[in-house]
Amino acid sequence: MDTHQTYKNMAQTPKAWAMLNGRCPRCRRGEMFIGRTYGWKSNNMYEHCPHCGLTFEIEPGYFYASMYVSYAMNVAEAVTLAVLTYLLTGDLESPWLYLGVILGGCFLLSPVNYRYSRILMLYWLSPKIKYQPHLDTDDKPKHS
Repeated sequence: MDTHQTYKNMAQTPKAWAMLNGRCPRCRRGEMFIGRTYGWKSNNMYEHCPHCGLTFEIEPGYFYASMYVSYAMNVAEAVTLAVLTYLLTGDLESPWLYLGVILGGCFLLSPVNYRYSRILMLYWLSPKIKYQPHLDTDDKPKHS
């Protein structure tokens, strides 16, 4: 049987699950981050995938571009929080209410933005990284 056909028949980790759980975009098995999203030692990123050995920072300064993704996420969150504040309170007079809710919400969501802006960069905005189904196994592959 052709090896390409064998890989096609293997169970593959769904992309959405791998993204939500912060898994490597190449093998979808190795974790990208050390620790949880919220915690004392959280949001440190591995240099290499512990499963397949992919170097996450493709080139020096690669993740500076994730600041733009994080900014877009912050804007969407701020607008959502403002609309929800209006819908829940009906208040249009108090700028302090909106300022407090938006700044507090963005502060609380900053670890999520940090993590998922990097995940989005690697999954959607990195043409150099492709999913390789033959690495999506429980067997730990040899690092290449």
